[in-house]
Amino acid sequence: MDRLKQLESFVAIAARGSLTAAAKAEGVAPAIVGRRIDALEERLGVKLLVRTTRRIALTHEGSAFLEDCQRLLVELANAEASVSAGGVKASGHLRVTAPAGFGRRHVAPLVPRFHELHPEVTISLNLSDRLVDMAGESFDCAVRVGDLPDSSLVSLRLADNRRRCVATPDFVRRHGAPRHPGELARFACLSLSSDASQTRGWAFRVPAAGGEHEVIYLKPTGPLDCSDGQVLHDWCLAGHGIAWRSTWEVEAEIDAGLLVPLLDEFAAPPNGIYAVFPQRKHLPLRVRLWLDFLKAQYARPEFWGGTIAAP
Repeated sequence: MDRLKQLESFVAIAARGSLTAAAKAEGVAPAIVGRRIDALEERLGVKLLVRTTRRIALTHEGSAFLEDCQRLLVELANAEASVSAGGVKASGHLRVTAPAGFGRRHVAPLVPRFHELHPEVTISLNLSDRLVDMAGESFDCAVRVGDLPDSSLVSLRLADNRRRCVATPDFVRRHGAPRHPGELARFACLSLSSDASQTRGWAFRVPAAGGEHEVIYLKPTGPLDCSDGQVLHDWCLAGHGIAWRSTWEVEAEIDAGLLVPLLDEFAAPPNGIYAVFPQRKHLPLRVRLWLDFLKAQYARPEFWGGTIAAP
């Protein structure tokens, strides 16, 4: 129980950004929460949080551990709910939001199937590339791709999201291919405009001093940019430049020979595809079942080939 309390306190502090706020939410003294974190760090032998008079920040080890803790606590809650719910059926209205491109391909086809499994649940799916206010707009769950902004929301990693540079064979014949990410400045690159959510740029893993590697971020430019990823995809297929796209967006075209991968040897480690939801002590059964359903579907390698099995 002590270990579970330590994990819960760690997740609560990370979500609220404050030891005091986490203690207040639980209704205990801040000193109690502080002792739990001290005991957790001592047991693990690593520093998870950097505490100053103004703020609390996660260390590198803390960030990695947080994701595992969130997953474990969600799975524990789901396990308990599956026992306590017994024969209770999920019901009510489920509101889900997802990025437009990913949502069309990999969320929308699953919604009717989930409804077939749980016919007493009605579902609204919102597809938008803006970062929605989940609490203000009353969404139960958001599917998000890529790095997550700091927030009070809880995240559950569903799958890896790998990125690749691609161009048409004709573009490569006419303009050549970059041999290093630093050469992208000489090529027409198709990038998201500055008002889109991809703020850090294109990520690459390059050699660093001492035989190590590091991840760098570049913001290639070109004569064309757009805030819509599907438009960039279409421009790339039309041979107008090099694009940096998720594997799930371009794998079919690569297999068909319509696009060729570039700079694969410099590909950065994957970021994630996440389900994000408000922090609640007891998630509604319909939300827990939706999270389990998404995780199970995305765990199947054949799912990313575009085929969704019948229920």
